[in-house]
Amino acid sequence: MSTQQSAQGNVQQSAQPHYDIAIIGYGPTGATLAKLLGQAGLSVAVFEREAGIYPMPRAIHFDGEVMRVFQNAGLRAEVEAISRPGLKGMHFVDARGETLLVRGGSALNGMHGCANNYYFHQPELEAVLREGVRQHANVKVHLRHEVFAMAEQGEANGKRVHLRYENTADGTLSSCTASYVVGCDGARSLTRRLMGSPMEDLGLHQPWLVFDVMLKEGRGAHLPDHTQQICDPLRPMTYCNVLGARRRWEIMLLPGDDPASIARPENVWPLVARWVTPEDAVLERAAVYTFHSVIARGWRGKGEASRLLLAGDSAHQTPPFLGQGMCAGIRDAANLAWKLVMVLRGQAGDALLDTYESERAPHVRAFIDLAVRLGAIIQATDPEVARERDRKFKGGAPETFTFPAPPLGPGLHFGPGAPAGTGGPVGLSFPQPLVPDQKQSDEKQHDESQCDERQHDSKLLDEMAGQRFVVLGEARVLRGVSDATRTRWRALGAMVFEQPGEEAGAWLKAQDTRAVVLRPDRYIMGVAGSAAGLDALCAQLPVAGAPARA
Repeated sequence: MSTQQSAQGNVQQSAQPHYDIAIIGYGPTGATLAKLLGQAGLSVAVFEREAGIYPMPRAIHFDGEVMRVFQNAGLRAEVEAISRPGLKGMHFVDARGETLLVRGGSALNGMHGCANNYYFHQPELEAVLREGVRQHANVKVHLRHEVFAMAEQGEANGKRVHLRYENTADGTLSSCTASYVVGCDGARSLTRRLMGSPMEDLGLHQPWLVFDVMLKEGRGAHLPDHTQQICDPLRPMTYCNVLGARRRWEIMLLPGDDPASIARPENVWPLVARWVTPEDAVLERAAVYTFHSVIARGWRGKGEASRLLLAGDSAHQTPPFLGQGMCAGIRDAANLAWKLVMVLRGQAGDALLDTYESERAPHVRAFIDLAVRLGAIIQATDPEVARERDRKFKGGAPETFTFPAPPLGPGLHFGPGAPAGTGGPVGLSFPQPLVPDQKQSDEKQHDESQCDERQHDSKLLDEMAGQRFVVLGEARVLRGVSDATRTRWRALGAMVFEQPGEEAGAWLKAQDTRAVVLRPDRYIMGVAGSAAGLDALCAQLPVAGAPARA
């Protein structure tokens, strides 16, 4: 197919390529999605308008669930090498430095089989993710390529999206088609605009100055070794011990501050003089950002835009007071990847993608709402409001809280606890236990004659199961299921554990249940107390045999 000559581009003669998935944007969300889809064997095109990784610090925190996503992408060791566990949590302190509230620290081995919190330098993380993507020849990355048009073509099962894009290095215009397009293209998302998805305002829009430095050798020993939210009504701030010599201050702008000039070095250094001076550190970046709390309504297009989806900042933006902005995008990628794989392999119908927003939007909203509430604590500038806040929190020992673990919204999970939020485990993330290393093949695992009492070494669940459904429970329950259930397990390539191991067995006992079905993203699809209950649950597994969408 030939593109037409234009004032901005040259003529290029080439066959129009087709991909299973096109991803627009190659930040952490887009790169994680590309890695997960690539290792599943799908053909993927990534379009990124920048020539390389943005070199300055941006996101600095992720949690244990996100590390588990990196583990499932085969990159845990590489990510651990460029990050550090946040062992001491985050302290909310008043103007005198007295602790008001504490976000709990990180166990080295938390519920996800890793630490609960990590700090990192985003350019290093992006380099790890992109190197992981390069392992897959079926993923083609187009840097300095900007998509400027998308339109759905075809009818019924033959539908696909036609994309037009420009190589901004030389002005060449090209096109391709994709079965689905995922816009990971940030707050000003073209994909979202083409979908017509409005943004819902959740109430916080506040400019802050972000100030990053590198400590000079031998300097900074007096600085706290943990993150502090400095709830000073005269000037609310955040201090972060990031990684190595990296330190960050986030400084709230007040009425009268000039956003255009406050980021100049001569204006920034006096604001942090009680902690650090130019003799102690080298300024790496100072920039003003407006912290937003918004969420899109419509993460999947309607009608002719039904093959367009949103992920990351294009779908939601959260204030940084919990360090969950990037985390939310990585969770989007983990939720969406296995669903796209199943639909494109013909294992599930296209309607499975409708569960993406219904599950993820309430989950991310819970984090945004908490971040907004914490922002109200930190950003109080009225002296009397701040005094009342301090009195409230100083009534006893400082309260400690942990990250919320909200359930998914309505979607692919069933049974006790569903719809999610009714107190049961369904729709929640499953802990990552050590499980026996079953060296039998998947086919043998479904054969009773192969399920003996041999002892095996233990491994983390996800190291064993990878991106598959998991059925885990008491042997007598799993062995009592119907042939139809076993057929479904085989059709999905599910991994079945009839010897769940000590940790998973303790979880089953604590939940007063006998078996659990886990999705590839390790959220709990359902629990069962009997073989008949497990049959009923597994009848809901998405193995409808719908034809693959071309």
